Amino acid sequence: MMEREIQPQHSPNPPPIMAANGSKIGKLEPSPSQATTTTSQLLPITATVASPKKLTLIPLIFLIYFEVAGGPYGEEPAVQAAGPLFAILGFLIFPFIWSIPEALITAELSTAFPGNGGFVIWADAAFGPFWGSLMGTWKFLSGVINVAAFPALCIDYLKKIFPVFSSGLPRHLAILGSTLALSFLNYTGLTIVGYAAVFLGIISLLPFILMSLIAIPKIHPHRWLNLGQKGVKKDWNLFFNTLFWNLNFWDNVSTMAGEVDEPQKTFPMALFSAVIFTCLAYIVPLLAVTGSVTVDQSEWEAGFMANAAEIISGKWLKFWIEVGAVLSAIGLFEAQLSSSAYQVLGMSELGFLPKFFGLRSTWFKTPWVGILLSTAITLGVSYMNFTDIISSANFLYSLGMLLEFASFVWLRRKFPAMKRPYRVPMRIPGLVMMCLIPGAFLVLIMVIATKIVYLVSGLMTVAAIAWYFFIKFCKSRNLFKFRNRGDDGGVAVY
Repeated sequence: MMEREIQPQHSPNPPPIMAANGSKIGKLEPSPSQATTTTSQLLPITATVASPKKLTLIPLIFLIYFEVAGGPYGEEPAVQAAGPLFAILGFLIFPFIWSIPEALITAELSTAFPGNGGFVIWADAAFGPFWGSLMGTWKFLSGVINVAAFPALCIDYLKKIFPVFSSGLPRHLAILGSTLALSFLNYTGLTIVGYAAVFLGIISLLPFILMSLIAIPKIHPHRWLNLGQKGVKKDWNLFFNTLFWNLNFWDNVSTMAGEVDEPQKTFPMALFSAVIFTCLAYIVPLLAVTGSVTVDQSEWEAGFMANAAEIISGKWLKFWIEVGAVLSAIGLFEAQLSSSAYQVLGMSELGFLPKFFGLRSTWFKTPWVGILLSTAITLGVSYMNFTDIISSANFLYSLGMLLEFASFVWLRRKFPAMKRPYRVPMRIPGLVMMCLIPGAFLVLIMVIATKIVYLVSGLMTVAAIAWYFFIKFCKSRNLFKFRNRGDDGGVAVY
């Protein structure tokens, strides 16, 4: 792998910062109140020569789609937790509270800092290496925990066709085998993963389109106003975690910014297209099923959409949706494993991890160490309870997102003149308000978490802080080779 070093220039006009794809990001010019800011405070981004094949618009849209959703699979517990009306309102309103602000932030910062590492770069640029490292650990752990949910979700659908996978050794072996096989597919290249996402997205959504069309004559709109069965207590913890889990992780794609063709143009268009695409994929089938099917509220567990398809149209559509669920889980796994692996690569390029964490495959140019590490942790947590998996991922992700919101606002204040190919059209007070609303929701998610989630997340945060100081110790003793920015802000390899 070749590297371009960004040498410090102690002049009033700092040189342009280079992204991982070799393009200019622009000059980080200090505000008038920071006229004495030196280049040592500016974030250097190591530029690497990546695979010649770059992600283009359509594959990127579907990768973002699978980073976030992958279809309406997994939205059913929202109905089980709070009834049809609250579920419908949740999937209508939550995108405006959460998805759109997060996508806007990702569009601005990914185009301003189009290098592998994404949110790690943003936190480091805003608040320094400690917070960059903490952000990286929080987001990486939440990402790989989230990845672990997809083989489990996949097997939950498969067991409806093959009951042998319901429990015991067959279930454990199925999760192990599917995780290893899908990780190898990820190893073969991001371009392959991108086009596979397009295929998987189309095939997995088709049965829901058919089900929604067939359901139209059977829909009774008054059923949408159902607040839930009498005597069934609402589970707001499950409800909000289901909404959050189904509509977050928009910023995960930022860790692969260095692998995207013309990221300054492609990222905003891909993100906005994916937001519309994802929201429609959730709300249309939900309206169709809640309006046309009446069942006991307890039956709305993960996988119920397949049973609803059988009620609406027959076993053939149920089978297709179950197969589509498996394909969707594959797409979700591939997209999010890619993000985690390229985050490891980006953190190595920025000096947060030893140099060998940034190694790429000779054949496929993929970050094989990142893939291996992500897969190992995924397997370690893949046998947890599904609800515990998404709750733990949500809590860690919430901590990272609060830091991301703060980084976004602070970077606007710290570097107001920095070139931003896409810029959220608001001043700082408006940006603060835009971040406060989803920030309040993040606090709510954290407040209603269970004791187990607090314990797991607390231990992981302590480990993240310890990891930062361990890496500092390794650097001071030259125990590993690092790509280091040096004391003066330049990038060096030693």
